[in-house]
Formats: sequence, C-alpha cells, structure tokens
Amino acid sequence: MEEPGPRDPPGPAWIARVTQSSAPVAARSNNMQSGPREIITPFRPIPLDVPEAMAPNEFFNSTENLNDLMQNNGLLINPENLLLYRKALGHSREFDTSIIYNSSKCILNPLGRPVRRTQVPDDVKHVWNRMNQIIIDYMVEHYPDPETHLLLAGEASLDATWPLTSPGVPSIRMLHNHFMVFDKDELRNAQLADPNNPNLTDGGQHSLFEAYMHDVYREFFDRALDLEILWPVGETGSRIELTGYPQGLPSWEIQGGVAALEEIGFWNEYDEILKGFMDFYRTFFSQVSTRNAPMLDDLYFPGHVENVLLFNNDFLRTAKKVRDNCIVDAAYANAIRWQPAFKQLIYRNDEDKLIVTISPNSIGNAITELLGVVVKRIPDTESYERFEPQLVEQLLEVRRRLVEADLGEGIETPYWPC
Repeated sequence: MEEPGPRDPPGPAWIARVTQSSAPVAARSNNMQSGPREIITPFRPIPLDVPEAMAPNEFFNSTENLNDLMQNNGLLINPENLLLYRKALGHSREFDTSIIYNSSKCILNPLGRPVRRTQVPDDVKHVWNRMNQIIIDYMVEHYPDPETHLLLAGEASLDATWPLTSPGVPSIRMLHNHFMVFDKDELRNAQLADPNNPNLTDGGQHSLFEAYMHDVYREFFDRALDLEILWPVGETGSRIELTGYPQGLPSWEIQGGVAALEEIGFWNEYDEILKGFMDFYRTFFSQVSTRNAPMLDDLYFPGHVENVLLFNNDFLRTAKKVRDNCIVDAAYANAIRWQPAFKQLIYRNDEDKLIVTISPNSIGNAITELLGVVVKRIPDTESYERFEPQLVEQLLEVRRRLVEADLGEGIETPYWPC
C-alpha cells in the first residue's frame, strides 16, 4: 500500500482563503467544452493492512511498506537507491510509473529523507536525470500525437518537516517522480470536474503568487535565471485546450524538444527554475513570519532577492496580508507551509512542444490537477486486469531500455520476471 486510496478532498487551501476564486465556469452538459475533467481509474485492492493506531500516511512511509512496494511492484533498482515501480494506486490506465529515491532503509527517520532534487547527492541526481530522459523519450516515441494523448512527467514535493498526518501530504514522503499518459478520448468523454474542486486550486488562478504578486513573481524569474534552453512561454501557448489548464503558471518551452533532454544543460536549467522558486517562496514566508526580516543566508540568488523582492510593495504588502490573517486565525496559521512546497513538471502542449512549469503546492494532491485532470481512484480488480497486460508490457520495455543504459537491474515480482 505505497500510496493512499481515494479520499475526500481536503478543506479549502490556505491560499484560497486570502484570494478570490476566479476559476473558469464550464457548462456541465457539454463534454466537448474546454474545462477540467474528472476520470475514474480502477485499481486492484492491496492486501496490506495499516496497523492500528497508525495514520495511513505514517504507514505509507514505513520501511515495511516500501519493502512491499519493491517486492510486489518494483521494476528496477540501482546502487543509487533509485527504484522504478508500477503504481498500485495509479492515475492512468494508459501509461503510469514512478521513480522514487528510496532512502527508507538508510534513513529511518521519515522526516529526514530528501524530498526534492536539490537535497540529493550529485551522483544520484545524475542517474535520476538520465532515467527521466529515457522514460520521457519512450513516452514521446510511443505516443507521438498530441491530439490523441496528454503526457506529463514531474514531481510534487513538501518540506520534510511538514507533519505526516496533515491533509494533502504526499503519501510517500521521499523524492519521487511521476510519468503518465492520458488518452484524450477518455478525457473528452469524461465528465467536467467542478472548477472549484480544492484539488484544482494549485492551477495558478487561485494561488497567492498569481493573485497578488503576478508581476513581481515573473520579474524575479526573468531577472534571476540565465536560461538558454528554456524560453518563457505565454499562457496561451502553455494551456491544454481540452481542459483549459494550466492557468496562470509561469511556463517555459524546451527549445529542441525531447532531444534537449539528452543535454545536461537542460537539467541544470530545470534545477535553476526550482532554485528560483525556492528563493521566492522562502523569502516570502520569512517576511510573513517576521516583519522586515533580514535576508536569508543560504539563497541561490541573493542579489535578485534583495533588488527585486525586498523592495517590492506588492511582495511585502501580500506578506503583511498573510501575517495579519495568521495572527487572528489559528486554523489559517496552522495550515501554512512555511518551507518550500511545489509541483514541477514537464508536459506536452497542443502544439507538440514540451513545456516546463512550476506551482506552489497548496493542497498536495496529484500533479495531474495542474493540467486540469482530476483522478478518482476506485477498487475494481476486474476492470484493472483488463488493461494491466498492456500497461505492464510497456513498463517492461521501459525497464529494458534503462537496464541497457546501465541504469539498474530488473526486479522479479509475482507479476513479472527479473
């Protein structure tokens, strides 16, 4: 039981409580209209019980559960402790897999495990990037038409100090990446999701950064980051017409397409976006915590933080707004994520371009919601077994390519040989 089962959406995000909803209104009667979709994905119930007196998220991060993940769903492991696995509680029936930096045996404290790429050793990140490149290359090769399939790869992360039992905390509290493909016919035929669903509020239009600090947020990225492969792209170029998402997120087009992922320069720039986001996030919440707080000591872009952020009225005015709410509303203050929480992904737009985007992680559910896809997972063994052979066949081909590239060794499970 490596991931949580279906659950009710958490209450309104702390971000939404200081913003006014501007979610698009979609007619529910017309499935062809642009708007977020809600799909149903079946899964095979997992025969692993959560011990009494443990919350599910606490158990999901245990060494016992991670051992079960590898034994029953593991595809490949390497000396860097990067584990490729089939998601038992998946998002897509078309193509769906993940890589996790499995530190469950070498770091038993679940709050001390790396949760983002900037926290892992360089040799691990090097292998991580190569694995990502090969899997994304397979996805583009196998699903070449953006008219028929939506593909994405990326990660959702929280700071490791966030309580494991808090709403929206990712089930596995270690750095892990998702690789998914959705059939667009399935999305077209799916019901329109409620645009006010809390799971969709990470899409940008509700976010604190977008609602109150749109201009300075983008100015900081533009001035701090020296990018050659990633070029800023407007909202129209980044949006998926079918769902109308992403909305309001800073986005960059990958010049050179999937071939650029073979260059280490791309992955360096991908990390630069994360570092810029972290500087913005950490600086903002330091000002929320303490009025006129001194600049943090360990910033990636201290000069731009000082010149762009700490002298910007919108930035500091918004920090005051959040700080004032914290003083009078205990529940609001308790819901704030003081350390960087984000979702960053690579996806293909309607024009067959690969796009990078990043968002504050205000709720913490699947990264699919950034693209307007809400996934409702239900236990249904019979339905799952109808598409399982095709899914496993693809995952074994991905594994073969990774083994061939000296990126790990196969794992034998009850469902496939090593």
